Amino acid sequence: MKKLIMSLAVASIATLSFAHTPVNNTAPTVISQSQDKVEVKPEDLPEPVKATLAAAPYSEWKAEKAYLVPGENETKYYEINLSKGEETATVKLDKDGKVIQ
Repeated sequence: MKKLIMSLAVASIATLSFAHTPVNNTAPTVISQSQDKVEVKPEDLPEPVKATLAAAPYSEWKAEKAYLVPGENETKYYEINLSKGEETATVKLDKDGKVIQ
């Protein structure tokens, strides 16, 4: 009987020692999740952006792909991949059609 009681006591102590979870006293870490650019159809670009692309020096270029990209201070801009024959270029425009860089 003594062996049974001792075995239960040892098993209880062992269980309690493994069940102990250490406390983490460090401050929580804030993770900022950045958004990726989102593809936009060139025909769905805002009118001011289309107007800039239709004017010189972009009028001879064709918009192949466009992306809405998150910028600093919660601003957004459009990154537009252009092509003219074998040449390619990228232009960044704000929502008002102004070139940024």
